[in-house]
Amino acid sequence: MIKNILIVGGGKVGTYLAGMLLTQGHAVTVVEGVEDEYPRLSKDLPEGVLYKGNGSDPDVLKAAGVRKADVVAAVTRYDEMNLVITSLARFEYKVPRTIARVNIPKNSWLFTPEMGVDVMLNQADLMAHLIAEEMTLGDMKTLLKLRKGKYTLVENTVSPGSTVSGKAIRDLSLPQESVLCAIIRKGELVIPRGNTILYEGDEVLAMVHSNDLVRLSDLMI
Repeated sequence: MIKNILIVGGGKVGTYLAGMLLTQGHAVTVVEGVEDEYPRLSKDLPEGVLYKGNGSDPDVLKAAGVRKADVVAAVTRYDEMNLVITSLARFEYKVPRTIARVNIPKNSWLFTPEMGVDVMLNQADLMAHLIAEEMTLGDMKTLLKLRKGKYTLVENTVSPGSTVSGKAIRDLSLPQESVLCAIIRKGELVIPRGNTILYEGDEVLAMVHSNDLVRLSDLMI
């Protein structure tokens, strides 16, 4: 479904996000108030996407189309500006979905639904957690984060001598908040059923709660 997306902040994050969403067919407007950025943005963005103005100004937001936006993403380099923008979008203009970038981790406690933020993107915190996971999960690979990082799509290979090798899925002691989504076996896709048996070398895709990542990884060893 095509959505109207308003991105406030035309830096590297905003420009990359706009390009990705445009290729997916969405209607995108990028608001930027720093004049020095205009020449670059005019080259990087298609005609009609860039709106020049301060995104924390209600009049600028209205002129840029906030009233018809399905999503507002505030991704400027200033946390206070991002918070003002999402608060205006949610409470003044009733935008259904708001996303805010957090540049300074200690400010993250402010970015809550009560302040008008549906999704907080704390880049430093996310990177730190990903590094920590990669250090503790062995061969398990993180593929995707869902529900604000609470759930993770992971890929792991059943290792030689694993306790799960030769067992049916229904007989495994899987963590309660986890589910096997798919198995790749010798290049072929196998849909997991209760009676499906896992074998050494199977590539297993699973959805798991972050609290159970280590337990699932240990099970596959």
